[in-house]
Amino acid sequence: MRVWKQWTDECRTTRKSGSGPRNVTSARDDRHLVRMARTDRTASSRQLAALWSIATGVSLCASSIRRRLLQCGLRARTPLYRIPLTHDHRRLRLQWANQHRDWRADWQHVVFSDESRFNLWYHDGRIRVRRYAGERHLPECIIERHSGRTPGVMVWGAIAYHRRSQLLRIVGNLNSNRYIREVLQPEAVPFLQSLPGAVFQQDNARPHTARIVKSFFAAQQVQLLPWPACSPDMSPIEHVWDVIGRRLARDPRPVASADELWLSLETLTRPDEKISDGIPGTIEILLQMQTPNHP
Repeated sequence: MRVWKQWTDECRTTRKSGSGPRNVTSARDDRHLVRMARTDRTASSRQLAALWSIATGVSLCASSIRRRLLQCGLRARTPLYRIPLTHDHRRLRLQWANQHRDWRADWQHVVFSDESRFNLWYHDGRIRVRRYAGERHLPECIIERHSGRTPGVMVWGAIAYHRRSQLLRIVGNLNSNRYIREVLQPEAVPFLQSLPGAVFQQDNARPHTARIVKSFFAAQQVQLLPWPACSPDMSPIEHVWDVIGRRLARDPRPVASADELWLSLETLTRPDEKISDGIPGTIEILLQMQTPNHP
C-alpha cells in the first residue's frame, strides 16, 4: 500500500535521495572509532561505546558502533586460535616458508593430514575480534590457547586438491603402532597411492615421528613434507575442522553421547565442493606466511 500510494502521489517507487536515518558520526568520528576498535580487537560494541563516551563525552549506543564499524569494513569474527609460539618456533616457521615459497605448482600434490578432537558439548566463548577481510592471520587477531582434554571424539582425516580421505575415529590414546595399524595402513597409504606424485604432510606429534613410523614410510616409499613444530594453523585441513565445528554448533539437536557425535561427524563430512574449493585459497595464505610481518 505504501508503494502504491507513493506511485499515485509522486509517480515513483524509489526512496528520495538522502532519505533514511542519518549517520550520528562524522567521517572523522568514524576514523577515531576504527582506531579504537583496532587498538583492542576483542573489545565488544558495549565496551567501545563506553570508551567512546569517556573519550568524547558523547553517548553512542552499541548498535550504532556495530553499524559504523561494519560500514567501515570491520566485522566481528571468531578469532584464530593457536598454541603459543616461542622465538624458535617463529624462526623455524619463517625458515620453512622461505624454503617453500616457490612451491606454488606443487601444492596440488600435497596431502595434508591431521587429528582433531570435537567436544561432546560445544562451547563458544563468545570472543570475537574485529578485522578486515584477509586479516585472519594477523597476530592481534589471534588468541593463543593451550590444548586440553575434554569429553568428545578424536578423528583423523586427510585432504588433497579437491580430494579427501575417509574420516577415521580414534578411540583412546594414539601411539605409533596404532598410528600405523589403524591410520596409515588402512587409509593414508591407499589414499596416497591413488594420487600420482603425492607428498604426505603430518605434524610432529610423537606417534608420527617415531622410528617405527619412519621405517614404515621408507618401506612404503612415502614422500614426506617437512613441517615446522606447533604450526597446525598453517595447514589448510584446519579449515575443514573449522567448517565441521561450525556446522556442529548450528545443529539444534543435542548430542547425548560420543557415538551420536561420531554419527553427526560422519554426516557432516560427506563430499562438499565448498570445502574443496576453499583449499587453494588456504594454500595461498600458507605461502604468504613467509613475509616478515607474519609470526
